[in-house]
Amino acid sequence: MAGKLSHYDRKGRARMVDVSAKAVSKREAEASAFVALKPAVLQALPQNPKGDPMEIARLAGIMAAKKTAELIPFCHPLRLSYIDVAMRLCENGVAISSKVTTSAETGVEMEALVAASVAALTVYDMCKALDKGIEIREVVLERKTGGKSGEYRRTGKKK
Repeated sequence: MAGKLSHYDRKGRARMVDVSAKAVSKREAEASAFVALKPAVLQALPQNPKGDPMEIARLAGIMAAKKTAELIPFCHPLRLSYIDVAMRLCENGVAISSKVTTSAETGVEMEALVAASVAALTVYDMCKALDKGIEIREVVLERKTGGKSGEYRRTGKKK
């Protein structure tokens, strides 16, 4: 593990990182989540009386990315240039991916992770009447570019 935890001062107190000296650059981040659903829940998705769970979850993820700084105490409010949340039905659930882009002094990893997480939570909310045992799994950062730390690409298990 490289570096140090940047959200703490020398006395160990939590703090917001000062990004005012950083250069503005294009930054992107992609995240994913998986919602495990039983076959009966998957079959019932098109008839959900609350509406289309996939589309509502997609929109919730987009809205959530814009609210990240209000949810995570030390996230900087960012002007987001692009947000995309995609939903894909699988044989055992819903695969969610998000992509967020900005030109700013700091990255958008948290915005991408919040988008994927809230989309997953929304799938749960839309389907919980059918099964309280729905599982949200594998919320992860897949990729990020830009900034001092450069590019990151997740390696390992993919769904």
